Order: sequence, then C-alpha cells, then structure tokens
Amino acid sequence: MPQTLPDQHTPPLGFKILTPLYDRAIVLLTREHIWRSKFVQFIDPQPSDFIVDVGSGTGSLAKALLSRQPNCAFFGIDPDKEAIARAVKKLSRHNLKADFVHGYLERDLFDEGEGATKIVSSLVLHQVPLPEKSRILMTIHHVLQDGGMCLIADYGHQKTWLSRLLFRLTVQVLDGKADTQPNADGILPDLMREAGFEDVQELSRISTPTGVISIYQAVKPTARLGGSS
Repeated sequence: MPQTLPDQHTPPLGFKILTPLYDRAIVLLTREHIWRSKFVQFIDPQPSDFIVDVGSGTGSLAKALLSRQPNCAFFGIDPDKEAIARAVKKLSRHNLKADFVHGYLERDLFDEGEGATKIVSSLVLHQVPLPEKSRILMTIHHVLQDGGMCLIADYGHQKTWLSRLLFRLTVQVLDGKADTQPNADGILPDLMREAGFEDVQELSRISTPTGVISIYQAVKPTARLGGSS
C-alpha cells in the first residue's frame, strides 16, 4: 500500500513569510558555525560518496560539504520550493555542483543499485509529526546502501531545566509543541533503532540559545548471506 504523505509541511522557520530570514536566524540562534562544522566533520565527505540530504533547505549543508569535497555526489530533497530556489542560487554563486529536487524522501526515489553511501538531515525531524519522523528514518534505512551511514543534526534530548526552557520559548513557539516535544524527550535514538539502524550514537551535544542540538550517527547493517544455526 502506498505511503500517505503530509499535504503540508512546516516552513524552515515555522512560517513561510520568515523563509527569507532563515539563514540569518540559524546563524544567530543556533550557533550554526559550531554545530554545522562538527556535522560536516562527522559526515567526512569522500570523492566516492553519494550523499543525500533530507530536508536540504537553503543549501547551507550542501555548500559546506561540497566546499570540503567538491568531487562527492550530492542530492538534496526538500518540500519547500522557495528553499530549493535559494539553495540552487547559493551553490551556483560558489560554482559548486549539486542536484536538488522538490518533494519528500520516498523509497523509490533511486533506482536499484543507486543507494546512497550517506544520508544526512539537519533541523528537520523536530518539525514533523511522530509518524512522519518514523517514516523518514525507515525510508532513509531503505534508500541507504548496506553499510551506509545516517547522520542527523537536530534538537535532541533537552536534559536540563535551562535547555527545556530555551527550547520551549523559541523552537516550540515557532513550530508548536506536538511535533517538537518527542525530540525534547529524547526519542530520536529509539526511532533510529526501530528503523533498523545499528551502532546508534550521540556524537556531540551543542548548547544553543534555542536548546541543545545533538548530532547522531547510525549504520545500516550489511546484509548477511545465509543463516547461522
């Protein structure tokens, strides 16, 4: 049975009118220079990599990855047409090659044998309903090559009263509580395991004026031939 996808998506800052301010807001409110540089370091793009960015937004991650390794293949997907248009312009200004498509990540997005070596996503999962968080992670698992890596940078477990307060006064004001609270409760590692990933790790926690952003890494296990008795 085909998946039922959301008819609407949450714009980058919660409201479409704020999209032009997204890049500047992320710099000011999330200590972007710290978490994004760590994220790029952990992704560690290689010339042989085929990297898919789920919720590629305005192309900031694409620019950072391709500036570090221009020979890797990059494919960004996002449901926001204006964000994609901004991403295309941003990459073009820096003479970097990337492919972007408007839409949602789906299981049949790539032909058989074209699976990504790494699938990444940043500041996306906290904005979507819990069933969609699960669907995205299960689809990432399906699309990845065996042995491929999933890396997520997003709001994670808000463990202290201060981080919970900051998260409540900023992220939850813009994006609402229903979709964001599971992230604040620390659900992402469990959802990654439920999707079939192994070796799920929280690599880093970065405190920001909007709460703690965590970087998670997980691996799609290599299919085992035959069985064991």
